[in-house]
Amino acid sequence: MGHHHEETDPLLKAKSIWQQYSKPVAIFIAAFIVIVGGWYSYKTFIVAPNEEKASLSMYKAEEYFRMDSLKFALNGDGTHKGFLYVINNYGGTKAGNLAKYYAGICYLKTGDFNNAVKNLEGFSTSAKQIQMMAYGTLADAYSELGKKEDAIKSYQKASETFTDDEVNASEYLFRAALLSEVNGNSQQAIDLYKKLKAEFPNTQHGRDADKYIHRLSDETGLTSK
Repeated sequence: MGHHHEETDPLLKAKSIWQQYSKPVAIFIAAFIVIVGGWYSYKTFIVAPNEEKASLSMYKAEEYFRMDSLKFALNGDGTHKGFLYVINNYGGTKAGNLAKYYAGICYLKTGDFNNAVKNLEGFSTSAKQIQMMAYGTLADAYSELGKKEDAIKSYQKASETFTDDEVNASEYLFRAALLSEVNGNSQQAIDLYKKLKAEFPNTQHGRDADKYIHRLSDETGLTSK
Protein backbone atom coordinates (compact mmCIF):
# COMPACT_ATOMS: atom_id res chain seq x y z
CA MET A 1 0.00 0.00 0.00
CA GLY A 2 2.83 2.36 1.01
CA HIS A 3 4.59 1.80 -2.29
CA HIS A 4 1.39 2.61 -4.15
CA HIS A 5 1.01 5.79 -2.03
CA GLU A 6 4.51 6.94 -3.02
CA GLU A 7 3.71 6.56 -6.72
CA THR A 8 0.61 8.69 -6.51
CA ASP A 9 2.07 11.32 -4.17
CA PRO A 10 1.50 14.59 -6.07
CA LEU A 11 4.78 16.06 -4.78
CA LEU A 12 6.76 13.11 -6.06
CA LYS A 13 4.85 13.26 -9.33
CA ALA A 14 5.61 16.96 -9.68
CA LYS A 15 9.27 16.33 -8.89
CA SER A 16 9.54 13.62 -11.52
CA ILE A 17 7.86 15.86 -14.10
CA TRP A 18 10.27 18.67 -13.26
CA GLN A 19 13.24 16.31 -13.53
CA GLN A 20 11.90 15.07 -16.84
CA TYR A 21 11.28 18.54 -18.29
CA SER A 22 13.79 20.73 -16.45
CA LYS A 23 16.37 20.52 -19.23
CA PRO A 24 13.96 21.51 -22.06
CA VAL A 25 12.54 24.30 -19.86
CA ALA A 26 16.04 25.56 -19.06
CA ILE A 27 16.92 25.48 -22.77
CA PHE A 28 13.71 27.40 -23.57
CA ILE A 29 14.47 30.04 -20.93
CA ALA A 30 18.04 30.41 -22.22
CA ALA A 31 16.78 30.70 -25.81
CA PHE A 32 14.17 33.25 -24.71
CA ILE A 33 16.87 35.36 -23.02
CA VAL A 34 19.06 35.18 -26.14
CA ILE A 35 16.13 36.14 -28.40
CA VAL A 36 15.02 39.03 -26.17
CA GLY A 37 18.61 40.13 -25.60
CA GLY A 38 19.31 39.93 -29.32
CA TRP A 39 16.17 41.89 -30.11
CA TYR A 40 17.15 44.54 -27.55
CA SER A 41 20.63 44.77 -29.09
CA TYR A 42 19.14 45.00 -32.57
CA LYS A 43 16.76 47.78 -31.50
CA THR A 44 19.47 49.64 -29.56
CA PHE A 45 22.54 49.29 -31.75
CA ILE A 46 21.08 48.93 -35.26
CA VAL A 47 17.52 50.29 -35.46
CA ALA A 48 17.99 53.41 -33.30
CA PRO A 49 21.12 54.66 -35.17
CA ASN A 50 19.51 53.80 -38.52
CA GLU A 51 16.38 55.77 -37.59
CA GLU A 52 18.57 58.75 -36.80
CA LYS A 53 20.59 58.45 -40.02
CA ALA A 54 17.43 57.98 -42.08
CA SER A 55 15.80 61.02 -40.47
CA LEU A 56 18.85 63.15 -41.21
CA SER A 57 18.80 62.03 -44.85
CA MET A 58 15.07 62.77 -45.05
CA TYR A 59 15.47 66.35 -43.84
CA LYS A 60 16.90 67.81 -47.07
CA ALA A 61 14.74 65.59 -49.28
CA GLU A 62 11.60 66.86 -47.55
CA GLU A 63 12.85 70.43 -48.01
CA TYR A 64 13.24 69.85 -51.76
CA PHE A 65 9.80 68.22 -51.82
CA ARG A 66 8.23 71.33 -50.26
CA MET A 67 10.04 73.47 -52.87
CA ASP A 68 8.61 71.19 -55.61
CA SER A 69 12.17 70.25 -56.67
CA LEU A 70 11.05 66.67 -57.16
CA LYS A 71 14.15 65.38 -58.97
CA PHE A 72 16.40 66.46 -56.08
CA ALA A 73 13.82 65.19 -53.57
CA LEU A 74 13.96 61.72 -55.17
CA ASN A 75 17.62 61.42 -56.10
CA GLY A 76 19.45 63.92 -53.90
CA ASP A 77 21.57 66.84 -55.05
CA GLY A 78 24.99 65.19 -55.09
CA THR A 79 25.71 66.25 -51.52
CA HIS A 80 22.49 65.38 -49.75
CA LYS A 81 20.57 62.14 -50.15
CA GLY A 82 17.07 61.79 -51.59
CA PHE A 83 14.03 59.64 -50.80
CA LEU A 84 15.24 56.74 -52.97
CA TYR A 85 18.47 56.49 -50.99
CA VAL A 86 16.49 56.36 -47.73
CA ILE A 87 14.19 53.65 -49.12
CA ASN A 88 17.07 51.53 -50.40
CA ASN A 89 19.30 51.88 -47.33
CA TYR A 90 16.85 52.33 -44.44
CA GLY A 91 13.76 50.52 -45.70
CA GLY A 92 12.96 49.01 -42.28
CA THR A 93 12.82 52.35 -40.47
CA LYS A 94 9.89 54.71 -39.98
CA ALA A 95 11.65 57.29 -42.14
CA GLY A 96 12.22 54.67 -44.85
CA ASN A 97 8.52 53.85 -44.82
CA LEU A 98 7.54 57.53 -45.02
CA ALA A 99 10.02 58.02 -47.88
CA LYS A 100 7.87 55.60 -49.94
CA TYR A 101 4.90 57.93 -49.50
CA TYR A 102 6.89 60.97 -50.57
CA ALA A 103 8.47 59.09 -53.49
CA GLY A 104 5.03 57.94 -54.64
CA ILE A 105 3.79 61.53 -54.79
CA CYS A 106 6.97 62.66 -56.59
CA TYR A 107 6.55 59.94 -59.20
CA LEU A 108 2.85 60.74 -59.65
CA LYS A 109 3.64 64.43 -60.19
CA THR A 110 6.36 63.61 -62.73
CA GLY A 111 4.16 61.18 -64.65
CA ASP A 112 5.95 57.94 -63.67
CA PHE A 113 2.76 56.17 -62.62
CA ASN A 114 4.21 52.65 -62.35
CA ASN A 115 6.80 53.76 -59.81
CA ALA A 116 4.13 55.83 -58.04
CA VAL A 117 2.06 52.64 -57.59
CA LYS A 118 5.09 50.58 -56.55
CA ASN A 119 6.03 52.97 -53.73
CA LEU A 120 2.52 53.78 -52.53
CA GLU A 121 1.51 50.11 -52.42
CA GLY A 122 4.50 49.48 -50.13
CA PHE A 123 3.58 52.28 -47.71
CA SER A 124 1.42 51.98 -44.61
CA THR A 125 0.97 54.06 -41.49
CA SER A 126 -1.21 54.21 -38.39
CA ALA A 127 -1.62 57.97 -38.98
CA LYS A 128 -5.05 57.87 -40.61
CA GLN A 129 -4.83 61.30 -42.23
CA ILE A 130 -1.65 60.33 -44.10
CA GLN A 131 -2.94 56.84 -44.93
CA MET A 132 -6.07 58.40 -46.45
CA MET A 133 -3.96 60.64 -48.69
CA ALA A 134 -1.74 57.67 -49.63
CA TYR A 135 -4.76 55.60 -50.74
CA GLY A 136 -6.08 58.61 -52.67
CA THR A 137 -2.75 59.22 -54.39
CA LEU A 138 -2.46 55.50 -55.19
CA ALA A 139 -5.93 55.67 -56.74
CA ASP A 140 -4.86 58.66 -58.87
CA ALA A 141 -1.89 56.62 -60.14
CA TYR A 142 -4.07 53.57 -60.88
CA SER A 143 -6.50 55.81 -62.75
CA GLU A 144 -3.69 57.28 -64.87
CA LEU A 145 -2.59 53.73 -65.75
CA GLY A 146 -6.13 52.85 -66.85
CA LYS A 147 -6.61 50.48 -63.91
CA LYS A 148 -10.07 51.85 -63.21
CA GLU A 149 -11.35 49.10 -60.88
CA ASP A 150 -8.22 49.31 -58.70
CA ALA A 151 -8.58 53.10 -58.67
CA ILE A 152 -12.24 52.93 -57.59
CA LYS A 153 -11.40 50.53 -54.74
CA SER A 154 -8.51 52.71 -53.55
CA TYR A 155 -10.64 55.87 -53.68
CA GLN A 156 -13.25 54.08 -51.56
CA LYS A 157 -10.56 52.95 -49.08
CA ALA A 158 -9.30 56.53 -48.91
CA SER A 159 -12.78 57.87 -48.15
CA GLU A 160 -13.31 55.30 -45.38
CA THR A 161 -9.90 55.65 -43.70
CA PHE A 162 -10.37 59.04 -42.06
CA THR A 163 -13.97 60.25 -42.26
CA ASP A 164 -13.30 63.05 -39.74
CA ASP A 165 -11.72 64.97 -42.61
CA GLU A 166 -15.04 65.35 -44.42
CA VAL A 167 -13.70 67.52 -47.23
CA ASN A 168 -11.05 65.06 -48.41
CA ALA A 169 -13.06 61.92 -47.53
CA SER A 170 -16.02 63.20 -49.57
CA GLU A 171 -13.70 64.17 -52.43
CA TYR A 172 -12.32 60.63 -52.67
CA LEU A 173 -15.78 59.08 -52.49
CA PHE A 174 -16.91 61.47 -55.24
CA ARG A 175 -13.95 60.40 -57.39
CA ALA A 176 -14.89 56.74 -56.84
CA ALA A 177 -18.46 57.47 -57.94
CA LEU A 178 -17.43 59.59 -60.93
CA LEU A 179 -14.91 56.98 -62.10
CA SER A 180 -17.56 54.26 -61.77
CA GLU A 181 -19.81 56.38 -63.97
CA VAL A 182 -17.07 56.99 -66.55
CA ASN A 183 -16.24 53.27 -66.44
CA GLY A 184 -19.82 52.45 -67.44
CA ASN A 185 -20.95 51.03 -64.10
CA SER A 186 -23.92 53.32 -63.60
CA GLN A 187 -25.56 51.36 -60.77
CA GLN A 188 -22.33 51.35 -58.74
CA ALA A 189 -22.00 55.08 -59.41
CA ILE A 190 -25.55 55.74 -58.17
CA ASP A 191 -24.90 53.67 -55.03
CA LEU A 192 -21.71 55.61 -54.31
CA TYR A 193 -23.41 58.98 -54.91
CA LYS A 194 -26.13 57.88 -52.47
CA LYS A 195 -23.43 56.96 -49.94
CA LEU A 196 -21.87 60.39 -50.51
CA LYS A 197 -25.19 62.06 -49.74
CA ALA A 198 -25.80 59.93 -46.64
CA GLU A 199 -22.33 60.12 -45.09
CA PHE A 200 -21.17 63.63 -46.01
CA PRO A 201 -24.34 65.76 -46.23
CA ASN A 202 -22.53 68.91 -45.04
CA THR A 203 -19.93 68.91 -47.82
CA GLN A 204 -20.25 70.42 -51.30
CA HIS A 205 -20.18 66.98 -52.94
CA GLY A 206 -22.73 65.69 -50.43
CA ARG A 207 -25.07 68.59 -51.20
CA ASP A 208 -24.65 68.04 -54.95
CA ALA A 209 -25.19 64.27 -54.74
CA ASP A 210 -28.92 64.42 -55.60
CA LYS A 211 -28.06 66.29 -58.79
CA TYR A 212 -25.61 63.53 -59.82
CA ILE A 213 -28.08 60.78 -58.90
CA HIS A 214 -31.01 62.30 -60.82
CA ARG A 215 -28.88 63.06 -63.88
CA LEU A 216 -27.53 59.53 -63.99
CA SER A 217 -30.95 57.99 -63.34
CA ASP A 218 -32.50 59.99 -66.18
CA GLU A 219 -29.69 58.98 -68.56
CA THR A 220 -29.76 55.27 -67.74
CA GLY A 221 -33.32 54.60 -66.60
CA LEU A 222 -31.91 53.09 -63.40
CA THR A 223 -33.74 53.80 -60.18
CA SER A 224 -32.38 56.40 -57.79
CA LYS A 225 -34.42 55.08 -54.88
